[in-house]
Amino acid sequence: MCTFECAFCKDCITLLKAVCPNCGGGFGNKPIRPLHLLPKYPVSKTIVYKPVAINTHLKKFNLD
Repeated sequence: MCTFECAFCKDCITLLKAVCPNCGGGFGNKPIRPLHLLPKYPVSKTIVYKPVAINTHLKKFNLD
């Protein structure tokens, strides 16, 4: 997860060379939601798929 709360799988983070394509920042572990808050604030079931052009990303952040 980045500072803008974008979440990526470990494989994607590796491809992105640990740089978020949205903000240019790094990634950290997503915090765990406390179980007692799940009924009031359930986990979203909506998945947003936003593909990243890897070559463009690498050039944008000078990672190639």
